[in-house]
Amino acid sequence: MTQPTFFARNLLVGASLAMLVACGGSEGEAGPEPISIVGSSTVFPFSQKVAEDYVAGNEGAATPVIVSTGTGEGIEEFCAGQGPQTADIVNASRQMTKAEFERCRTNGVSDIIELKVGLDGIVFVSELEEGIDLALTPGIIFNALAAAPFGEEQTAMSWSDVDSSLPDEPIIVYGPPVTSGTRDALLDVIMAPACRRNGEMAALEESDPAAFERGCHELRSDEAYLDQGEQDDLLVRKVANNPRAIGVLGYSYLEENTDSVKGLPIGGVEASAETIADGSYAGSRALYIYVKKAHIGVTPGLEDYLAQWSQSWGAEGPLAAIGLVPMTAADQTASAAAIESQTVMTAPVAQSEADTEEG
Repeated sequence: MTQPTFFARNLLVGASLAMLVACGGSEGEAGPEPISIVGSSTVFPFSQKVAEDYVAGNEGAATPVIVSTGTGEGIEEFCAGQGPQTADIVNASRQMTKAEFERCRTNGVSDIIELKVGLDGIVFVSELEEGIDLALTPGIIFNALAAAPFGEEQTAMSWSDVDSSLPDEPIIVYGPPVTSGTRDALLDVIMAPACRRNGEMAALEESDPAAFERGCHELRSDEAYLDQGEQDDLLVRKVANNPRAIGVLGYSYLEENTDSVKGLPIGGVEASAETIADGSYAGSRALYIYVKKAHIGVTPGLEDYLAQWSQSWGAEGPLAAIGLVPMTAADQTASAAAIESQTVMTAPVAQSEADTEEG
C-alpha cells in the first residue's frame, strides 16, 4: 500500500530534477525532498493549510506532498516501513487501533508520536431547500443503518419502518467507505454506543466479541447505504442533487457547504463548534496525526512542520477559520509538549481490534 506516496513523492522529485537539468542545473542542486503525508480526507484540508503556512514561513522549504487516502488505508501505508520512500505522517480522523499499532511494530515502525490536533463531528446532512427533515437519535441511526441490528435481520427500508414518527420515505444514505475514519467514527461514536444500551448486546462485547461486531458494529451493504468513496465534496454534491437522500460526513465539510446542504440534529442537538467542543453533540470526535520519530531530523523540515501545527490549532488560529473545532487548552498544551519532547506512544488507548479491521 506504499505506492500512492512512493509515486507521488518520486514523481515530484523527478520532475524537479528534470526541470533543473533542462535549465542547465545539476541534480546536486535539487531542493530538499518533501515531507510525505497520507491519510484522512477529513484532516486533509487542515493538513494542507498547515503545509501552506509552513512553506510561507520557511524559505526554501519543499511543499509537503499530501495524499488523501482515508484513515485506514493511510495508516496501512504509514505502517509499511521506514525510510525515504515511506510516509512521514499519517492524518487520522480516529485513533490508531491496537491491531494497526502492532502492524507498525512488525514492520519496524516502532517509535510513533501521536498528536491530537483538534475536534470534529460526524454530521448527517440533507439538501438545503427541499431535503428530507429527520429527527434523528443515535438509536434511530443504529436501527436504520446496522447490518443486523441487535443480531436480527435488517428489514427497514423506509424511515417510518424505523420509527413511526418519521416520514414514509426510503432510507437513502450516502456515506464513506470502509477505509474512511469518518465511517469508523460513525460506528464507534454513534452506532456501537446505541447498541450497548441493549443489555444483552453489551454483555456480548466481552463474552462473544464476534457476535457483538455483527450485531452492533457493521453497516448494512444494500441500497440503503451507498458508499461514495473518500471525497466528501463529491458526497455533498450527490446529496444536493437528491432531496430524498442524506449524507454522512465531517462537520468541517458541512461548514464549507451551507449554501447547498443543511445539518440534521441528533437527539435535538445541532452540530456546531460549541456543541462539538462541549460534548453535547452525540457525533463529536477527535482528530489526530501520527509521526515517525525516526524521520525527524532526517526528512528536511519535519520539525518545523509539526511546530506549525502547534501554532495553528488555537481558537483564533487559521485552522479554526476553516472549520477545525479547537481542543481544550489542556489538550493543546499536551500536544505541543508531545511535539517538543517527541514523546512516543507505548500503545493505543484500549480499543477493540475488531473495531476497524478494514480501516
